[in-house]
Amino acid sequence: MSNCVLVIGHSGTGKSSSLRTLDPAETFIINVLDKKLPFKGANAKYTPLSDDRKTGNYFASDSSATILKVIKYVNQQRPDIRNLIIDDFSYTITNEYMAKILVKGYEKYSELGKAAWQIMNDLAHCRSDLTSFVMSHSDQGGDGMIKCKTVGKLIDNTVCLEGMASIVLHALVVDGEHKFLTQNDGIHLAKSPMDMFRDKLIPNDLELVKRVMNEYFEEDAS
Repeated sequence: MSNCVLVIGHSGTGKSSSLRTLDPAETFIINVLDKKLPFKGANAKYTPLSDDRKTGNYFASDSSATILKVIKYVNQQRPDIRNLIIDDFSYTITNEYMAKILVKGYEKYSELGKAAWQIMNDLAHCRSDLTSFVMSHSDQGGDGMIKCKTVGKLIDNTVCLEGMASIVLHALVVDGEHKFLTQNDGIHLAKSPMDMFRDKLIPNDLELVKRVMNEYFEEDAS
């Protein structure tokens, strides 16, 4: 089993920029919208997957079926990769929903829910030395809680994406600085194991998150 970290937040709260601290030699990015990465030098650090699938650490697709194939590829054929990123996960659901918006009936929601569940489930069952970071937009539910954005109550009632992640962080802007919230504050569905992080608010630094997480679980296993 591998660790999967879900990072939730509104646009502009520092989700994608938190990738800047990860080592590109050990990181593979699945970019759902193929947007420019928001930190200096990203184009040189992240290059498209080659035709022979032997080099490259960047792939763009909003197809859940294709994303599942790339997850399998990285897990089985790229032992050099230690960090697998999906950015922005919510658009895998939104784009497929928009492609089927004229299709009547509830079956499309079942398909979307299954696709979202399958991605999170496959990430959780990757090799133990592969950490996954799933970036997603946030949305406020009917209960007032801010959670991972989907496209309907049927999916929310069927699949709890936050429950499938080892850690859930919320990206926030606090006093002009990008931060990660590590624990539920009564509004944001953040979570992390007890005493993993000393502070509720930490820098938006995924390398820091990974280091603290690995140290915590290694100590717990000893």
